[in-house]
Amino acid sequence: MGSVDLIAACLDSIRQIGDEIKDSILYIDAGTLEAFQFIGVFPLLLELGARAVCSLENASPLDAAADWHSSFLHPAKKIVVFTSHLLSDAHRYILRCLGNHGTVSHCTVFTAVSEIGHSAYVDSPLGPDAFQEYETLLIQDHEEIFKKYEKSDKNKVNIQDTGSDFTSDTDNKYSKLGSGVHFGPNSETSPAERNLFDDDIGNREERGRRFSVTVHHYPMIFSPISSRAFVLPSEGIIAGSCLSNHHEDSLGPGLPSVSTGKPIDSDEVPPGVTLTAQFLYHLANKMDLKLDIFSYGDTSKVIGKLMMDMSSLYDVGRNKRSAGLLIVDRTVDLLTPCFHGDSFLDRMLSSLPRKERMSSYSAAKNLQTPRKHSQATVKRSPLDFKISFETVLSKEESKSRTSILSENIMSFVSGWDSVEVDHGVSWLPECADKADDDKLGSQVGALSGSFLSNYAGVRYLEALLDRGEKDGLMLIKKWLVEALQREKLPLASKSRQGVASVSEIHSMVRILSQDQLSLLRNRGVIQLAVAAEMILQEPQRSRWDAFTSAERVLSVTSAETTQSLASELRDFINTSTSLESHKQANTMESSQGLLSFQDVLLLTIIGYILAGENFPTSIAGGPFSWEDERSLKDVVVDSILERPSSVKLRFLEGLDNELEAKARSTDGEGKNKDSSEPASTIDDFDDDEWGNWDDNDNTELQKEEVYGDMQLKLEVRDRVDQLFKYFHKLSSMRLRNQALGEGLAALSRFETDSYSRKGLLYKLLLALLSRYDVPGLEYHSSAVGRLFKSGLGRFGLGQSKPSFGDQNVLIIFVVGGINSLEVREVMKAISESSRPDVELILGGTSLLTPDDMFELMLGSSSFT
Repeated sequence: MGSVDLIAACLDSIRQIGDEIKDSILYIDAGTLEAFQFIGVFPLLLELGARAVCSLENASPLDAAADWHSSFLHPAKKIVVFTSHLLSDAHRYILRCLGNHGTVSHCTVFTAVSEIGHSAYVDSPLGPDAFQEYETLLIQDHEEIFKKYEKSDKNKVNIQDTGSDFTSDTDNKYSKLGSGVHFGPNSETSPAERNLFDDDIGNREERGRRFSVTVHHYPMIFSPISSRAFVLPSEGIIAGSCLSNHHEDSLGPGLPSVSTGKPIDSDEVPPGVTLTAQFLYHLANKMDLKLDIFSYGDTSKVIGKLMMDMSSLYDVGRNKRSAGLLIVDRTVDLLTPCFHGDSFLDRMLSSLPRKERMSSYSAAKNLQTPRKHSQATVKRSPLDFKISFETVLSKEESKSRTSILSENIMSFVSGWDSVEVDHGVSWLPECADKADDDKLGSQVGALSGSFLSNYAGVRYLEALLDRGEKDGLMLIKKWLVEALQREKLPLASKSRQGVASVSEIHSMVRILSQDQLSLLRNRGVIQLAVAAEMILQEPQRSRWDAFTSAERVLSVTSAETTQSLASELRDFINTSTSLESHKQANTMESSQGLLSFQDVLLLTIIGYILAGENFPTSIAGGPFSWEDERSLKDVVVDSILERPSSVKLRFLEGLDNELEAKARSTDGEGKNKDSSEPASTIDDFDDDEWGNWDDNDNTELQKEEVYGDMQLKLEVRDRVDQLFKYFHKLSSMRLRNQALGEGLAALSRFETDSYSRKGLLYKLLLALLSRYDVPGLEYHSSAVGRLFKSGLGRFGLGQSKPSFGDQNVLIIFVVGGINSLEVREVMKAISESSRPDVELILGGTSLLTPDDMFELMLGSSSFT
């Protein structure tokens, strides 16, 4: 059998449904879009006969105009929808799509959530037969809208959604897209409008009766960042569902609970855990893999048990390829994704701006019946990056290109109706003016989209996964040189071997971008080169270097004493506070790259976890002494009160207005202090001190201000106390579960380099490939295994416990997310092991950066 290739498997699964895609309009939601961008599936969709590929959330009647394979003489009869959400959440968008296309007679829906998975939320409107129930529901709602459409104006193109179940602010926003396409003053003569609707007015009843719906489960909606590594779509329901409920052992809805060894009540299993188990089970079936399941952590143990409950004798007995699945809790190793390691891709993902999340689905949920855990939603950062091309093009070139864009817009619309364009289309002059506008220029100069892992047949992203900063730059430089040679363009200057500077990369990108055809052919390399140039500029470079330096200091200091570690943390907080105040006072740009207060809090998290690892016997009230922790709390409180405008944290929610008011009053006192001094003197003849007649009033006001400041400080201190209890939870994770603690201590023997820290996955994989027995690792026997163990074991036919490292195909899935540094480390572990031929697949809930970890623990997606 061939080797496992995630990208090829995704493309093959699309080809298998080619009959459904042919001659249809495709609608994909934001999560599916993210997944499809990574596999580069859009040319394949058009090759299979798709008329158009459109956004589900931004559906419009104009989608029918983007037709690649047909003419308006034969309007679309089919709509295909790909969604990474529950059918109930996507329903209003699907209904809007059907309303926008009056000629559609069949709708096919592919959902990433299995039929049983729709019951993960206790108040889901769909039951165990979710697909059949939804087919009936969609047909009924379509018929209701169809009846209202019959009563409306026959010439109306856009069907407005009605009904209390599907109306919201977002619905009103989408309804503003307009009622159709206008081609000048005589819109009735439009061929598109006539062919799409006028010919079908007499057959509406017949078309309504023939409308049909089919729903299929499509588990291959995930984002493969390489052929052997994948994550779930950040805007899909599986990654967006909570992995832990709010209790004393939870760290945040986007992270598994701290492993304590206690069993989890089946009625309290978070929806994200159930959906993850469903995804892994159906993914293995889709790839024809027979799994031996292992788990490491309490949440992973629940997922393993759920997968075993879903298995059957038929699944195990089929002719499938054997594989080992290891499920690991992210909370067993929080340090690795928090560290700023030597990973070029990790550095790139941390520095580039990303697009904003779609908030439509969460808004829709709030309008419906509140769910049991609806408040614990996870807002993961989308893997859709914005790379500005303004650094490539000069201002003169940018202006010339925007003017060319203006001319092209005029020429394009003139091609539709050259007779009426001058007097019938009034918006063209405005659009031409906007083309020269700075705002439009910045939009044209920004390329938004994920890095395609198999772009133009070359998997750039996969090649960068195992590269550090210097190696990554050298690889991009090599690609640029090869592109220049293919285009027969000269190099700007002779480059030095073994060195790749930012200026050199910039000059090569400028040469490749001068010609439009060259820019088009090499846009994948240019995209990566511009991204590399952005991350190596200020302030991104200084901030990353400051982080790595601080983390190195904490790692060294944590091996000494708790007093020295606490002293370093205090110094980081004080330095950040003084530098931030200095920057605000002098508006200096030079300090932008230095660490902010949020960055220092992330360092504090790292410090507490390191203290818990190195001083596991001093966890009674925290790893530090009472005096050291008290001083840490004091500097944190002072930092919050001194510059509250720069502090936007979840644990301070509700105090924003009070902190900002205090900041304004402090600034006002500072400005008025000097100006009030000359006027404060009293004339010599004023023996009765008439100038101080209002001292009593001022004294009362001062007392009120002092009292208010004291109340605010006490409230902030209470919040900080709760924050440090959270830090105590992080530092005591190894002591909460004895088996896991012993296993983590035993894995320390696989640290091959004493000067660089290795993550858990690296050490765990080396241990398992060496057939080392890891304490805390649990094996979940299959149905056949339980049968042999219980029934046939008495006849000497018992089944021995398999080893994870014995399999030829290994899958590691981290519940909570992975980072690119871990992908690099597991590749290194395979090459250093005794089995370099093993096929390893690494997956996770999301692709994490240190900033993402901060958001999950203390930011917008946290319980704190």
